[in-house]
Amino acid sequence: MKRCLVVILHLFCVYLLFLNKKCIVHYNSNVLGNQKVVKLLLEMDGEKPIYVQIAEWLEREIIDETLKTDDKVYSQYQLAELFNINPATAGKGLTILLDAELIYKKRGLGTFVSADARKKLLAKRKDRTLRRLVHELLDEAKLLGIEEEQLFQLIRAERKERL
Repeated sequence: MKRCLVVILHLFCVYLLFLNKKCIVHYNSNVLGNQKVVKLLLEMDGEKPIYVQIAEWLEREIIDETLKTDDKVYSQYQLAELFNINPATAGKGLTILLDAELIYKKRGLGTFVSADARKKLLAKRKDRTLRRLVHELLDEAKLLGIEEEQLFQLIRAERKERL
């Protein structure tokens, strides 16, 4: 079953490549040795620069604890080979995380995840993402004529279902 899903994922990725030659799809790698399967769709002609997409992907890896405190982060050359991009582009993605102090360098050893990286990212995501979602929810509720109490009831019911 698992092998079947991998084959289906592979075929879907190939389909995306033929459908839209503006993307790089990466689903597996020998570059990283025995590490997990990597899944990322880079939008080559999208609005978001590739280096930002790389940085956001690494942030997700930290948030979901694929990369933990003091784990070695992929080098710019690994990222370049992994996603078939220029090493300088991969380096820019890493620089974003270095500037935010989410990762740190050890001379001669590589780049590693900072101790408070996940905590910083969660705080940033909660603030940015939740504010955006609440804003969209309130706009939609207003558009649909949903009163405040009715909206709270919907939220409570949904939360109760999920617990």
